[in-house]
Amino acid sequence: MLIKARKAQSTLEYALIISVVVGALLAMQVYVKRGVQGRLKSATDDIGDQYSPGYTESTVEVEIQSNSTETLSGGVTSINSETNRTRNEEMNITNYTDEYWGI
Repeated sequence: MLIKARKAQSTLEYALIISVVVGALLAMQVYVKRGVQGRLKSATDDIGDQYSPGYTESTVEVEIQSNSTETLSGGVTSINSETNRTRNEEMNITNYTDEYWGI
């Protein structure tokens, strides 16, 4: 009868240890969740502001200057060309009041 009591005692000890470990994991669950959520929020804050097509402004300035001179030996062919291009452009997209962000 003493052997059966020791087996029951060790089973009870294992059950008690397992229940303590499970309880500790359940208690830590809240802190682990908060840590993961905090790290995720920090990563999303580092990305920056969200893109809003209703508040888009752009300015494009392009300036191209090209000079070309070609002269062959003997003076047979001589080409001189000069190109100047300038483009200035501003775009404003009107405000779109019905934006949907999935909230």
